[in-house]
Amino acid sequence: MNKPIVGITMGDPAGNGPEITVKALAHSDLYDRCRPLVVGDAKILEQAAGFVGRTDIRIHRCEQVSDALFVPGTIDVLHLELIPDVAAFPIGQVSVEGGNAAFQCVRKVIQLAMDGQVDATCTNALNKEAMNKALEAANGANSDGYTHFDGHTEIYATYTNTKKYTMMLAHHDLRVVHVSTHCSLREACDRVKKARVLEVIQIAHKACVDMGIENPRVAVAGLNPHCGENGLFGTEEIDEIIPAIQEAKAQGINAIGPCPPDSVFSEALGGWYDIVVCMYHDQGHIPLKTVGFVYDREKQSWKAVEGVNVTLGLPIIRTSVDHGTGFALAGKGTSNELSLVNAIDYAIRMAQSR
Repeated sequence: MNKPIVGITMGDPAGNGPEITVKALAHSDLYDRCRPLVVGDAKILEQAAGFVGRTDIRIHRCEQVSDALFVPGTIDVLHLELIPDVAAFPIGQVSVEGGNAAFQCVRKVIQLAMDGQVDATCTNALNKEAMNKALEAANGANSDGYTHFDGHTEIYATYTNTKKYTMMLAHHDLRVVHVSTHCSLREACDRVKKARVLEVIQIAHKACVDMGIENPRVAVAGLNPHCGENGLFGTEEIDEIIPAIQEAKAQGINAIGPCPPDSVFSEALGGWYDIVVCMYHDQGHIPLKTVGFVYDREKQSWKAVEGVNVTLGLPIIRTSVDHGTGFALAGKGTSNELSLVNAIDYAIRMAQSR
């Protein structure tokens, strides 16, 4: 099988995405497993190479995918003229220019995947405030009328015309998916409905099967403390979650729960489950980032910033780093690239399983 072409967005140019991209693609072994292609502004990648002290790496500007060389020591960049004056562009700040650049990279990589020019996509972080300011400034002229997106997941869903989707976070064998993500906690509780919970259980099951897991064990977390204690602390488990689990079981899915949220993740880490269905954003993000983000007290620096974000339910493959734009670290060359390396690896495995 040919090595898959993985389209990688540079992220917000004011953040650390360009820097970790250079550092990740300095891992020559990645080229043994895939053909990486960065989608972004070549001038920004050249600047980032200087920030991380890798001016020995060549930035190869491409006008189309077929121009790429795919050789170690060279980073192929499908060039989009996004930041005309790199020297004057403010690093580490929210800006309309940065938000627009990040958004245009995502639009382009989705188009490439939908057209079959890349086999998988992998995104660096964008800043939601910057992106939405850019969309508002464009007044729909450059965004097909869209003036707001909650994040990457919604952009991908919109431009692939996907109605049923969810976010999966993964750190090695710990995998979590979400009934809701970017909304208030109050609204998240209202979104816990049987139809949506069942939908996410189905998507989680299929994702595990696609990854080669036979008869996946799908744990379903409760919403309330102790899963509501039979209605004492809330009735969402009784009214919505348990009926969804029962219907999933009737469909042949090995759905388990509802499981108390304060213990289900320890059990998943212990190998009890293959994936956990979470009811809202922080219920899944906190345990995943607790094990994936490791800070070295003595060195006063991040030892590891790992974790992969995967959008499930799309007709194309999308993985991503599981961290933000790192504005405070931008330009320093110290950002850890392991999350991006892992995200690229995940994209490769998913592409090879299709």
